[in-house]
Amino acid sequence: MFKSLLLKGRYLGLLLCCLVSSLVVTAQTKYKGKVIGSDDKLPVVGASIRVKGTSTGTVTDVNGEFTLTLSPGNTLVVSYIGYQTTEVKVGTDVNLRVTLQSGSSTLNEVVVTGYGSQRKKDITGSVAVVNVASLKTVPSGNTTSLLQGQAAGVTVTNSGNPGGGTSVNIRGISSIYSTAPLVIIDGTQGNLDNVNPNDIESIQVLKDAGAASVYGVRGSNGVVVVTTKKGKSGVATITYDGMYGTQRPLADGFKLAGTQTYMQAVYESFKNSNALTTNTQFDPKNTKTWTIPDFIQPAGAHVGDPGTTADWYNLNTLTGKPLNPDRLGPNGIDKLDVNNITRANKVGTDWFHEVFKPAPIQSHNITASGGSEKSTYLFSIGYYNQQGTLIDTYIKRYSSRINTNFNVGKNIRVGENAYIFYKRNPNVSNNQNEGNGISYIYREPPIIPVYDIMGNYAGTRPGSLGNSSNPVARQERTKNDRNNNWDITGNVFAEVDFLKHFTVRTQFGGTVDNYYYYYFTPTAYENSEGNTTNNSFTEVAGYNSSYTWTNQLSYNQQFGKHSIKAFVATEAITNYGRGIRAGNTTYALSYDPNYVTVENGDGTPTNAVDQLYNNTLYSQFGQVNYNYDEKYYISGIIRHDGSSFFAPGHQYGTFGSITGAWRISKENFLKNVSWLNDLKIRGGYGTLGSLSGVNQRQSNAYSLYAKSNGNANYDITGTGNSTLTGLYKSQIGNESTTWETDKVTNVGFDATFINNKFTLSVELYKKDISGLLFPSSLFAPQGGASAPYVNGGNISNKGIDIDFGYHGTAGNGLRYDIGLNFSHYKNKMVALGGGLKYKDYNSSGSTRLQNFVRLQPGQPVGEFFGYQVSGLFQNQAEVDAAPAQPGKAPGAFRYVDVDHNGTIDDKDRTFIGNPNPKFTGGLTLGASYKGFDFNAFFYGTYGNKVVNYIKYWTYFPQVFNGNVSADILGPNVWREGADNSHATVPQLSRNANLSTSSVFNSFYVENGSYLRLKSLTLGYTIPQSKIKSLGVSRIRVYLLANNLFTITKYKGLDPELQNSNLQDNTSFGIDFGNYPANQKIYNVGVNATF
Repeated sequence: MFKSLLLKGRYLGLLLCCLVSSLVVTAQTKYKGKVIGSDDKLPVVGASIRVKGTSTGTVTDVNGEFTLTLSPGNTLVVSYIGYQTTEVKVGTDVNLRVTLQSGSSTLNEVVVTGYGSQRKKDITGSVAVVNVASLKTVPSGNTTSLLQGQAAGVTVTNSGNPGGGTSVNIRGISSIYSTAPLVIIDGTQGNLDNVNPNDIESIQVLKDAGAASVYGVRGSNGVVVVTTKKGKSGVATITYDGMYGTQRPLADGFKLAGTQTYMQAVYESFKNSNALTTNTQFDPKNTKTWTIPDFIQPAGAHVGDPGTTADWYNLNTLTGKPLNPDRLGPNGIDKLDVNNITRANKVGTDWFHEVFKPAPIQSHNITASGGSEKSTYLFSIGYYNQQGTLIDTYIKRYSSRINTNFNVGKNIRVGENAYIFYKRNPNVSNNQNEGNGISYIYREPPIIPVYDIMGNYAGTRPGSLGNSSNPVARQERTKNDRNNNWDITGNVFAEVDFLKHFTVRTQFGGTVDNYYYYYFTPTAYENSEGNTTNNSFTEVAGYNSSYTWTNQLSYNQQFGKHSIKAFVATEAITNYGRGIRAGNTTYALSYDPNYVTVENGDGTPTNAVDQLYNNTLYSQFGQVNYNYDEKYYISGIIRHDGSSFFAPGHQYGTFGSITGAWRISKENFLKNVSWLNDLKIRGGYGTLGSLSGVNQRQSNAYSLYAKSNGNANYDITGTGNSTLTGLYKSQIGNESTTWETDKVTNVGFDATFINNKFTLSVELYKKDISGLLFPSSLFAPQGGASAPYVNGGNISNKGIDIDFGYHGTAGNGLRYDIGLNFSHYKNKMVALGGGLKYKDYNSSGSTRLQNFVRLQPGQPVGEFFGYQVSGLFQNQAEVDAAPAQPGKAPGAFRYVDVDHNGTIDDKDRTFIGNPNPKFTGGLTLGASYKGFDFNAFFYGTYGNKVVNYIKYWTYFPQVFNGNVSADILGPNVWREGADNSHATVPQLSRNANLSTSSVFNSFYVENGSYLRLKSLTLGYTIPQSKIKSLGVSRIRVYLLANNLFTITKYKGLDPELQNSNLQDNTSFGIDFGNYPANQKIYNVGVNATF
């Protein structure tokens, strides 16, 4: 009996083997196909061909053809921009022909929405899909900057500094600290700037709680989900994408005065103040007649004066020695003292164009990919080199990526993705008051040349020329400074399908970022200040690491008209980093980066600082998506996060959302509306958490102690005077600190109409943020201990996002596209912590004009606060009739008496400018015709105010005797006896008071609105018949121009102003000398596929 069953079993097994072999043979049948357009019957190049329900796919070649291994019964999903997505059922005919109907419909496009993916038509939350192709039209060393204008609700502010930071806000400002969105790269948290744009397959921006709450406490500022390119089955291909170009600095610069105008302005300022005295440069003998000298060193000297010949030249930075009569020359100069003989530049040094020069830019990328049904691979390398137009600024970026995916059997998939990234730049600061080479441009007087008679740097040391630094010297001396970053990012995953509708997936990924930088500060012998300060050297090294382990169980089933997609997951995240900083001074030799170390300086090593952080986040979460007949949708998310930032009892928070949608176009009462293809109404509500405040001080929950002499015996933990070393309280903790919490409401609709040619999406949202963290105030007995952060502030944001698109055709083969996005938001402080009525800030580095940014309930975040100028006093009668005002006089500022008490004082300061734009928008125009393609991209902002802080330096000669504006002697400056009807600048003076230059007022506030042509591209794809003999399947050449024009009323270099502190949202829209982002770039490029 048993033998009989065994024999039958063998026959049955043999039969099954034959059946399986037959199925395998069937599965390995190769199908060839061709895709054409319905409008022109021409091949569609680059169309996406995907086997429905799998990751298998390919793209059409230059002839519109493709090859895939398929089985009868498979369904192909064929799509291309400008055409409707088409599904084709595969039969036994191995030759396929697909005709795509014109009129784009992206509703069936699958987009990544977090821990899963959905068809665009099924999304109930707010998800913006970025056009990745358009990212490549703007060359940048900072990938984040490429998001500007690409999605409604995403506000991006850039810098022209190669590799400089970028500020990003999604739907307004939700914290006074950093509001940078969470960036997820292939399922792992990462840094978008460390991704080569050429490696990006897709980008989605999750904007509301319905989409972002799946990330819980990390999703408060929105989420940018990046998916990198992966290999596709089919013939192996190699692609090259390269460009080379030149960047051109602005033609006009700061519009500064020449030497004659500079001298005249300084003279009038003294004369108007009845303060004409000896001037060491222009009137050393006090004749009251000023002339431009031949030399500024010796001060005020002329040709033939003693000490102006090269024999007397001496560059000795040692000063202060007693004079020795034996060393004195005929002019009384100590030959061992500094006498770097410097000729005056009588015309005037154009400092802007001395430090801003044309600069090259280039990018090269090579990608190899291919695979089969069982496995796919992709390998890429990239190189980007942008030399800044500001001399000795640059970024060099090297990148390499590899990913592989394997189908292990029918239901098992494994894969990995690894990325290595290195970048280097000179660590140039950006937009810091008085702190960089750009600010020295408008402060260094034009009479000073770049070099003295011996080719060494000239400067302000001779006297009466202010205290600025030579901007060329500043840049050249820092050219060997280095900022190095190495980043390794990767993940591995495995997923298994079981029980037909279930999938389990585990993924482990992480990032390790190593950084090392050093900088040298030489003695600036030519300066009026710091010319004897010891040189110094500082170096910093450290690393940051982040690891994420995610385990997910998913369920996906369609039964009848019902569809359910759901998952539950756990996630553990660990962040750890260390760093050390050290420095030294007094280096005997000139700076050589190959020699100088902290140890070989003659000073004592200083600034030894250790940095350490270690925090974890553990989460449990899930999501359910349900729809009935693709008509009614509901989605729910819940996430439970636990963070080590907080003390026990406050470590866990629960966040979630519920959203719904109604595809009203499927209702019977709209079925006969022929022009309407699809209309979906959606809305939702959810909560999010934020760690942005507590990130500023990760130990906030705990009281800390430190040791030092003199702080050991004060009974109430204050400051004592013991000579013994002891412990004292350095920080007071707050165990009750908890999350900042967001409550978000979103409603909107999505529509496509007129044969899917038009798309329109409109969303209204409201976001209320509570529990903002502010430093608390301490009573005096707490001594020197720093205050804890406490929850207490509230912010509100509300606005509207609009996306519009049009895809059309005309004539024989002409296709064109229009894309427009528009965003408007209003934010305001609702409350401040600790019962504060307001809180003032010093504008992230500005101290000359005191604090001029105020946070106050009822007002927008970051609003400027100062005196409102109503004009200039025109005569003494106006002065006498006006309210009491310190320093008032004809030609001085006249202020509004806000409180109407007859006196101008601090209580008359008011809100005078909102840096938040009323709206931002991006416009993309594209067209293609018989191998030619065209693209133009515009971006603009409207309604935002900016502070032109440069006016403080260039319109008031009493401010350190720096350079002045070219129009300072024109009709815009009040002059006694002149027609002053158009004057807005006070009379030139040496007096600094409330009525002139010592306080912040509306004179400095300007309109920051602008419209910019960000990119213009013209390309041509060479017919395949012309290049077939070269072994190349496709070649496209193109011309690319960037920033061809900017329309603005702003008088500074560029109205697009980067924050000086990207971790602080209290102060923005302030121009301290920003690296302009509007410089023209011209490129030529080529795309080739082999």
